[in-house]
Amino acid sequence: MFSLLADKLQDIFKDLRGHGKITETNVTDALREVRMALLEADVDFNVAKGFIARVKEKALGEEVIRAVSPGQQIVKIFHDELTALLGGNASPLNLDLPARILMVGLNGAGKTTSSGKLAAWLKKQGRAPLLIACDLHRPAAIEQLATLGKQIGVPVFIPPTGEKDVLKVAKLALEWARETPGNVQIFDTAGRQEIDEALIEEIKKLRDFLQPQEVLLVADAATGQQAVSVATHFHEALVITGLVLTKLDGDARGGAALSMREVTQRPIKFAGLGEKLDQFEPFHPDRLAGRILGMGDIVGLVEKAAAAIDEDDARRMEEKFRTASFDLNDFLSQFKMLRKLGPLENILGMLPGMGNLKDFSVDEKQMKRVEAIVLSMTLDERTHPDILNARRRQRIARGSGVTVTEVNDLLNRFAQMRKMMKNMGKMKQMMSRPGAASRFGLKR
Repeated sequence: MFSLLADKLQDIFKDLRGHGKITETNVTDALREVRMALLEADVDFNVAKGFIARVKEKALGEEVIRAVSPGQQIVKIFHDELTALLGGNASPLNLDLPARILMVGLNGAGKTTSSGKLAAWLKKQGRAPLLIACDLHRPAAIEQLATLGKQIGVPVFIPPTGEKDVLKVAKLALEWARETPGNVQIFDTAGRQEIDEALIEEIKKLRDFLQPQEVLLVADAATGQQAVSVATHFHEALVITGLVLTKLDGDARGGAALSMREVTQRPIKFAGLGEKLDQFEPFHPDRLAGRILGMGDIVGLVEKAAAAIDEDDARRMEEKFRTASFDLNDFLSQFKMLRKLGPLENILGMLPGMGNLKDFSVDEKQMKRVEAIVLSMTLDERTHPDILNARRRQRIARGSGVTVTEVNDLLNRFAQMRKMMKNMGKMKQMMSRPGAASRFGLKR
């Protein structure tokens, strides 16, 4: 997500931080490189030009020249302006009753999948969403929405077979919704092309009839230079209330996010970060700006961990760590817990300074091999790793499809980790004794 832009910006500002004094010349040079980085990331030319002008005006202010660390101050200015460009504060959905959400966008943008993901997210928030199929031009879309609804346990309205009048379908859907328990209605509409005025008129009539609280434009993050045209056309026709950006995980540029938000002046409300139904989250401009600039997103990481990790499990694991009674069953449990957080590249990107590690990638195959090794052990072997003799290790290697060397490497790393925990436990006990702090030259 924004990796191309992030890499370039972090390199530019790393150089800028190295200057003891910031002058108009080195600010201008840096911002010239920033502008090129924005354009290479598919940010619209006018959007990039206006953004650079605002940053330059503030960066050359007197308060920056007098700052103790002028390079850091300019990075702060850039972060604030990037946050503003992305929308400022996170913008929640308007769910005032009757709480209707109209999902619109181009063909292939991911409206149906996003409708299902939004329903799943709302359900987690304690809402009772209803999915309503209004795509009468792509029969597979109705089947897809029905399948998604079944997966997440959300009721889905299916239009009568062969019906082509979207307003008739909407009327039937509202009657259905009155009899079906639910408090948020999500309408999945047919994909449009910018030049397809007939379909645009159709959705305008649907909007006028439903009077939805939200009209969300679903847009592919890889839209590129077409982003401004797409956003402008839909906004002029429908007056959208927000944006949903899909496939943010698969696009290295991400300029569509910056361009669409700027030209519509409508917030990005959600971001799709993968194919799975839970890879969908509210959009936080300040957090994304921090990640782009290598500052990380610790708040987001904590929220992910809180959602994925059971509190009782975490308490039990803390006790295991503290008493050095951690075994391979616990190792497997922690391994699975870590994978629940999502792709490790994304998790590392949320840690300060880790977002642009060069040539770094997590070997998913290697992770699966590690899991297979542990799963090939018996319960007794996981609980008592010391009984793993040569014969047992050979059996485990055959069962997991790896070499004995790989099994030995894993067990050696595990032994080192357990030894480190044991030493930490001893140190904690020593420091808890009366007078221990003073003996080590420390103050309580």
